Amino acid sequence: MFKSFYTKVFVNYWNPYVAVGLAGVLSAFYFALTGTVWAVTGEFTRFGGHLLQFFGVDISDWAYFNLVTMNGTTFTRTDGWIIIGMFAGALITVLLGKNFKIRVPQQKRRLVQAFIGGLIAGFGARLALGCNLAAFFTGIPQFSFHSWIFMVTTGIGTYLGVKVINTTWWRGKPNLQRKKPTLSKAVPKQAKNSNIQVYLGISVAFIFAIILVSYVANGKALLAAAALFGAGFGILIERGQICFTSAFRDLWVSGRATMTKALAVGVGISVILTFIFLQSGMEAVIKPAAPSTFIGGLLFGLGIVLAGSCETGWMYRAMEGQVLFWVVGLGNITGATILAYAWDHLGFYSVLTEGWPKLNLIEAWGPYQALFGTMAMLAAWFFLSNWWEKHYRYGKGLTVPEKDTYIVKPAVKQ
Repeated sequence: MFKSFYTKVFVNYWNPYVAVGLAGVLSAFYFALTGTVWAVTGEFTRFGGHLLQFFGVDISDWAYFNLVTMNGTTFTRTDGWIIIGMFAGALITVLLGKNFKIRVPQQKRRLVQAFIGGLIAGFGARLALGCNLAAFFTGIPQFSFHSWIFMVTTGIGTYLGVKVINTTWWRGKPNLQRKKPTLSKAVPKQAKNSNIQVYLGISVAFIFAIILVSYVANGKALLAAAALFGAGFGILIERGQICFTSAFRDLWVSGRATMTKALAVGVGISVILTFIFLQSGMEAVIKPAAPSTFIGGLLFGLGIVLAGSCETGWMYRAMEGQVLFWVVGLGNITGATILAYAWDHLGFYSVLTEGWPKLNLIEAWGPYQALFGTMAMLAAWFFLSNWWEKHYRYGKGLTVPEKDTYIVKPAVKQ
């Protein structure tokens, strides 16, 4: 009984609709508790600012760092503990599922490509004032119109990204090596996976719990709550393998739309809950609907495909031991920091953002019109994705049998 439960929770990946739906619930209640949204790249930007300060760079007059505020450190900010919690939650479930393994890509060029993609995505995310979370997953439930611009342009950017990664110069030459035969007997998978990972997972969970209790005991309950929510998000993105890159990229590569539809459902759940909280008097988090949103979405979509992962995707994959995605994260921080410089030093704000309105759909349309209009657009997104999957799965006009299997007829000799 326990073994079956353990396998379902920690070994088998969760149904994406369940995982994304729970993420939608969690993000809405996080907003209700803190008045802020689930986001990550803002803290990545601050981390880049702290690195500049460490090397003696004076960033006190950088407008973007003043915009995101540099007060305190990662350990004294709720946004910082959200990220720490996400890493911890993902790592705990990875270890309990015995899925941790250091993996380095065979083609070293992939490390360079991952950094470039991460840099472009980080730059684009901060140009749009949010990544796939704040400018999309948690932005749409805030009824901020800029999120719809970001979502559409991210989709276009991923399409362009697929075109790039399919080129020969990007893929490089395949590494074909003849594998030497071995006479050794195959070792069962269970024998290879030592229970040490399980013990480490329990240890990490125990240490994390101690930190939470100590924070509450010392009057830092809000930081503890942020860490706990972060751990919940980390568990969900790892167990559900929630990656916005695959949600968009798979549409153009194979026609698969499972994650795309799951995101529509998860956002819809969050919309309803957030609407209730907003109607109770909470203030929505609204960002400008500007050219910077459009360009930022395009760059973000392009970057995540080149990198092979979005912000949530690289975080849980890094916890699985995939070195490639640590490089993506480094690229994200670098790109966000470059944008912080370009914001005022190169005039990006004055050209692309300044003067453009913050459009709140509730104020523009009315409360219930905004709710029903948003849900209708999400429903259209869901059914359009479903239609696309049926008609373009593995090729235009191809009908796929159940369970995504092909019935291959033997070749007829002429």
